[in-house]
Amino acid sequence: MILISKILFFTSHHGFYTVILLFLFFGLLSYITRKAWFLIPIIPLAILNGFGGQFLNAWFLNKYGVESTAIITSDVETNSTLNEMYIHDYEAIVKKQDGKYISTFFSTTSASIYPIENAIRIPRTEVPFPVKYIPRYEKNIVILYNQSEEGKAVERYSKLAPVNAARIKYEADKTNKEFVTEYISALEDYTASYDDEQYKAKLKELRQELEHLK
Repeated sequence: MILISKILFFTSHHGFYTVILLFLFFGLLSYITRKAWFLIPIIPLAILNGFGGQFLNAWFLNKYGVESTAIITSDVETNSTLNEMYIHDYEAIVKKQDGKYISTFFSTTSASIYPIENAIRIPRTEVPFPVKYIPRYEKNIVILYNQSEEGKAVERYSKLAPVNAARIKYEADKTNKEFVTEYISALEDYTASYDDEQYKAKLKELRQELEHLK
């Protein structure tokens, strides 16, 4: 597991050098065997690593790693961009199983984040956040963003979006059964995940209103 973690750390953090190694390995293999078709996998593997190296690393660490915490100690904006956003270089410290810390690094483009999605979310500096790693190679981490305080806040905000949308419709026309029903449904979904007395009280009130509208 440690060797796999080291390989995935290298390939996800050093894409350019990974391509060079692919050319050297398959080029040498082609030269020794006198078979040119060994050169074919170079480009596809380089492309796959460039687009999915950190995703494979995130999946591996989440499945086989152990949980711990990390803290970002440095966040430096670079001159390079990705999707018109500046790429950041990060330094962090990771808590080992013995309670001591080890330094690591990653960037916007190399960070491994779980769950895997088409978004790059990095926790704030100085705030501990959950990670996973393979013991004895703690520098290769996957950020468990949804378990961090920021991730929980983002998830809660996203679950409130349909509640707020339904509330606006309801407040525009409180006699509309469809709007009342939609508001109730949105509140039921929200309170199923969050024990919020204010929203539970509103849900009870709306159910009573719906009874009177029937």
